[in-house]
Amino acid sequence: MRRRFTAEYKLRILQEAERSTASGQLGTMLRREGLYSSLLSTWRRQRDEGTLAGLTPKRRGRKANPDAPVIAENERLRRENQRLAAKLRQAETIIEVQKKLSEILGIPLPPRALSDQERQQILDVLHSEPFADKAPAEVYAALLDQGRYLCSIRTMYRVLDSRREVRERRDQLRHPTYHKPQLVATAPNQVWSWDITKLLGPAKWTYFHLYVILDIFSRYVVGWMLASRESEHLAERLIRETVVKQGVARDRLTLHSDRGPSMRSRTVAQLLATLGITKSHSRPHVSDDNPFSESQFKTLKYRPEFPDRFASIEHGLKFCGKFFHWQNHEHHHWGLGLLTPATVHFGQADAVLAARQAVLTAAHVAHPERFVRHPP
Repeated sequence: MRRRFTAEYKLRILQEAERSTASGQLGTMLRREGLYSSLLSTWRRQRDEGTLAGLTPKRRGRKANPDAPVIAENERLRRENQRLAAKLRQAETIIEVQKKLSEILGIPLPPRALSDQERQQILDVLHSEPFADKAPAEVYAALLDQGRYLCSIRTMYRVLDSRREVRERRDQLRHPTYHKPQLVATAPNQVWSWDITKLLGPAKWTYFHLYVILDIFSRYVVGWMLASRESEHLAERLIRETVVKQGVARDRLTLHSDRGPSMRSRTVAQLLATLGITKSHSRPHVSDDNPFSESQFKTLKYRPEFPDRFASIEHGLKFCGKFFHWQNHEHHHWGLGLLTPATVHFGQADAVLAARQAVLTAAHVAHPERFVRHPP
């Protein structure tokens, strides 16, 4: 969102500008507030229209939603800005004390340091009417063309920053932070992810289609099917049978998928509505919105025993049966704290973790010197 100014703020700035009669005083105020002199001309014209309404900013585009996340983000940024400003003032105070202490003790300044007179000369130039609206780089180049050198561009910024006169003055958009939508599960059978992948068949251009439904909380494969074609009716049958097998109650489950034809089909949509299952799809043109299923397919296809091609559908069924048993009951998943999906899915995690902790505690008692940071 763009920077906006209230009518009261504009009036206060105009009054301060009218009181700025000394040389460089107006430029100091413009840099401190992050304004251009052209804005003052516009605000004077608006003020001459007669009322505060003339100074009230005209909103462009759609009205902002008061509950939009951007408001909370702006409030967070405002608090962060106040915190940083307080730290800056503290640092300036420390520097000022150090300078005075150096003067009292007679400690000379570093040879490259600017004197107070030189710093004031730089500020006078930057606040002067020809340069009040210009960036330090523009001032630096213009002074060189005039045969003058005061300091480097970076030093100009440092001198201005010491007076808190470095601000964004362009009327550009401040883009709010976009928060990616997420589905969160706190227990098994709350959110499932499903997808279909192709397995190479015995000949070129032949495939078998593997349907897999995964519980994202436990990473447990709750249902799968291998078929010779992709079909919305086969997907409907798999989902219905899996819901019955897992005993999922109505209005308790969210089923997420990408935007494939079977996933968006009317047959599947009607089934989900009948069973009281919330339907969720990936965002359009976003390829990584179904990460759990994609990761599971990568685990499948990167297994050392995964064949180049499957000789028949029976071959595929035999391989998938062994793989999903390993996936659910033997694979210690990093994302689950090295527990198996079945352990988490069926509520055995606490007992397994307690037993593991007993083993680690005994190892620590036997050799505490081997646990350098902290007990396990």
